[in-house]
Amino acid sequence: MIVLNPGHVPLADWRAIYRGAPATLHDSAAPRIAESAAAVARIIARHQPVYGINTGFGKLASVKIGDADLATLQRNIVLSHAAGVGAPSPAGVVRLMLALKLASLGVGASGVRPETIALLEAMLARDLLPVIPCQGSVGASGDLAPLAHMAAAMIGAGEIVANGKTLPAADALAAAGLAPLELGPKEGLALLNGTQFSTANALAGLFEAERVFQAALVTGALSTEAAKGSDAPFDPRIHALRGHAGQIAVGDALRGLMAGSAIRASHREDDPRVQDPYCLRCQPQVMGAALDVLRQAAATLATEANGVSDNPLIFADTDEALSGGNFHAEPVAFAADMIALAICEIGSIAERRIAMLVDPALSGLPAFLTPRPGLNSGFMIPQVTAAALVSENKQRAYPASVDSIPTSANQEDHVSMAAHGARRLLAMAANAANVIGIEALAAAQGCDFHAPLASSATLEAARAAIRAEVPTLADDRHFAPDMEKATALVTSGALVAASGAALPDVAA
Repeated sequence: MIVLNPGHVPLADWRAIYRGAPATLHDSAAPRIAESAAAVARIIARHQPVYGINTGFGKLASVKIGDADLATLQRNIVLSHAAGVGAPSPAGVVRLMLALKLASLGVGASGVRPETIALLEAMLARDLLPVIPCQGSVGASGDLAPLAHMAAAMIGAGEIVANGKTLPAADALAAAGLAPLELGPKEGLALLNGTQFSTANALAGLFEAERVFQAALVTGALSTEAAKGSDAPFDPRIHALRGHAGQIAVGDALRGLMAGSAIRASHREDDPRVQDPYCLRCQPQVMGAALDVLRQAAATLATEANGVSDNPLIFADTDEALSGGNFHAEPVAFAADMIALAICEIGSIAERRIAMLVDPALSGLPAFLTPRPGLNSGFMIPQVTAAALVSENKQRAYPASVDSIPTSANQEDHVSMAAHGARRLLAMAANAANVIGIEALAAAQGCDFHAPLASSATLEAARAAIRAEVPTLADDRHFAPDMEKATALVTSGALVAASGAALPDVAA
């Protein structure tokens, strides 16, 4: 069980929740939550207009709402804003959304009641996941439509996935022994306002990118061995002179992965080649830059995940409700764009290594890595598939944060586009994982041609994991199942785990 201490949740906990761990709120949050709810009651008692508590929303903020209609106001905002379209969001993303919203409300600046918190906790504990369409947010004023679908499930509208079955929300809650929430003043808006959909998608993309990145270090080193490349470009003195932390870390990792290799030792002397192609030689520079960018994005998302992005914010010590713009997801949009760029480049340089390995003029290996080229096509088309995936990722990597479009009758006239900037990341990471899976097969096949010479113990352990799933390609066979198994080694983390290598963390 992950215990969320609002404002102090490490990325490792968010990663665990994304992967399926249950979560609950730290007991220390209870007094802050209660006092915040009490402050809302005191504010209402003053009968002064306060946005979102006793006024309309967005362009309708000047419309005063009477006390008798405050509960209806909150229910109406949930139902009217639940206007998303598209496929349901993945379970891990929805789980993160619930946990992120729980932690944000737990800071005690949103004015929700303890019973609202309790329902969120119960839904997380029972893995009751609202069906949340993935399209419809522009990343300000918060992720309104997606979060409205989450809130709608809490009040018994919409749908919930429970035990793998999609049910009407009211039925799913009843089956779990839970009653739908009756929203109090401010609560509908508190549930809707925020960046939790964008942040959840960005975190999911970050965690998948982390696995792809680490696997690409292993396959990159294995490709270097298959091509009988040099480890001299990984010398720490080179990277110390430039000083980038990511470059230094990647150089160390690649050098460690190849340490003790008999393949490397076999051509250390009298090798007529002076320098390797960039896809081998510049791995520390390219992958190191990707690591630095991913770590910067991780830092931004860690801050966002621990912050409060509601509006207005309740300050219980002075009974004030201050309107601001914490719901604007520009930091998340920038982070998502950074992750997209890194994913794109990780796949791009890996595809170039695949292309090098299948070209005998560059690799010195049999054409298309098959013992009998001509009769067999070998790795000809897997390289084409990798090229297609890389090209698709290039198109998806265009920054989302540079776009904006006015909404809400120009009241909300600049938006972040963080939601779809973050949402594309899982698909991009999946594309890159397939590329790295193809490289794993190609590099293992290339090393097969060097037998009886072996690589390092670390890389041989990784190659053994590949060969446990996919045998050496002697003659052509149905290739897609082999690729699927190799990609699973990447996305599950099994390839890196099998190597036993200590590789740089992206999101510590």
